Amino acid sequence: MIGGKALANIGVGAVRIAQEVGGILVVTGQVLRALVPPRIDGRELLKNLYKMGNRSVPIVVLTAFFAGGLMTLQTGPFVKKLGATSLAGWGAGYAVLREIGPILIALMFSGRVGANNTAELATMTVTEQLDGLRALAIDPIRFLVVPRVLAMIVMLVALTVIGDLVALLGASVVGRAMLDIDWSTMYHSFADNLKPYDFLHGIYKSIAFGGSIAVASCYFGITVRGGAVGVGRAVNAAVVASAVSIMLLDFFITYLTA
Repeated sequence: MIGGKALANIGVGAVRIAQEVGGILVVTGQVLRALVPPRIDGRELLKNLYKMGNRSVPIVVLTAFFAGGLMTLQTGPFVKKLGATSLAGWGAGYAVLREIGPILIALMFSGRVGANNTAELATMTVTEQLDGLRALAIDPIRFLVVPRVLAMIVMLVALTVIGDLVALLGASVVGRAMLDIDWSTMYHSFADNLKPYDFLHGIYKSIAFGGSIAVASCYFGITVRGGAVGVGRAVNAAVVASAVSIMLLDFFITYLTA
């Protein structure tokens, strides 16, 4: 009896996950269809670019600086012990550009921007503002969702670029202050060992992460049910779905491009 109930719960969970994934894919298709032809509300796009990008810069800079410093603290003692300080910058930079930077910034972006976007759209849904747009023959996907999706992708890429640069600076500062690794050693380690593709690898990931965060947050926002309580559940579901999608995409992108 207990085993049957556990199996039933697993089945219910699997069906719910399949429904959510299917719904996200449907919204993705609607967004892509709305981009052909690309008629986008410029004011809505600019508003979201500012809200999602500019206001996220301080937290991204702070996080990236200490993430870069942490990478140096992890690798620095070993390269000094082996007398290979010329590889200290490479160890920190490789991890930051390819993995730590894109993933960490995407998770911060999801928690701040994705959650806020879900809450906004969910509030508009439960207060029937989306129904009002439909009554005026305005497509909510084209008017509200598409600008948000584009803004999230563009801003996450921009924040990843900023975060990468700040993280490399943080790695250099910590290397000089705590491990006595000279500035020039770190610089030449970056320049001689890191390739443009290491940087582009992280950018490819940030594009994919931005799209997944945007679509997940918009989907849970426009499909919310249950009033104010439903808004809270939608925000929680969007953050969880975004985190899971970031990890899955990171694995498959790394596997396919390694």
